[in-house]
Amino acid sequence: MAGSKLTRISDSIYAYVGANDDSISNSYGANAGIIVGQDAVLVIDTLISNNKVKAFIEDIRVITGKPIRFVVNTHSHLDHSFGNSAFAEIGAIIISHANAIRIMKKRSQKILEKVNIYLGEEKMAGTRIVYPQLTFTERMEVDLGGLQIKLRYITHSHTKGSVYAYFPAQKVLFAGDILFTEYYANMSMSDVNGWVETIDHLMGLDVEHIVPGHGPLSVKKDLTDMRDYLIVFDKKAKELSASNNDSKLVAEQLKGMIPQKPKREKLIKSSLRKYMRKKK
Repeated sequence: MAGSKLTRISDSIYAYVGANDDSISNSYGANAGIIVGQDAVLVIDTLISNNKVKAFIEDIRVITGKPIRFVVNTHSHLDHSFGNSAFAEIGAIIISHANAIRIMKKRSQKILEKVNIYLGEEKMAGTRIVYPQLTFTERMEVDLGGLQIKLRYITHSHTKGSVYAYFPAQKVLFAGDILFTEYYANMSMSDVNGWVETIDHLMGLDVEHIVPGHGPLSVKKDLTDMRDYLIVFDKKAKELSASNNDSKLVAEQLKGMIPQKPKREKLIKSSLRKYMRKKK
């Protein structure tokens, strides 16, 4: 992935973290993970296109020749799931929350058609929507042979289907977009109260390394900062939108609370429109 760094977190766990390029062609700067067990490999999130994943798989093959048996979509968004097709082609089983697949079936194909226009046929060549084959509602455990992965859903947070992957023995957490570090948090499909509840749960886990959905390798303080930001932003956005129907103006009033970069203006306005809808 251009602009991001493949980081070795433990003997078994690697992650792409810290992309500064948050353009759509770079999967909006989304992170991804590689988990190597005794028997097989599990991948966390699949970037935005078939071409991106081909490069991703090449990097996996530098690390290990073991079969890529499982893929986890931490949620439904395009930058975490549109590369599913490349992994399906090599026989990987794709896993997500049951709500995530429902969202994908409703939205993903239409979004892909728009992305094909934005990025062009060459960059999106071979990309097709592939839905997860295996879903869960609360929790699932995956055994890669001597390596246990705990998948867990708490409640509606970043999206209705956002899950995390936890590796207790290694004290490593892949938070997906439940955590953004040094990035503007996409709140367009969120429930802030549920998001705060989910972060409170994550704070209770025994972890030393946290891989956010976007941004550099993180620690528990980043979870605390994210929680505090959500609470303050939500309060202020509700106050401002209660007396104003113009999301652009509200965004201007909130600009001091929005990280200057990386950020996406359309995403900020989309998040704020949720507050406008709530008061109607």
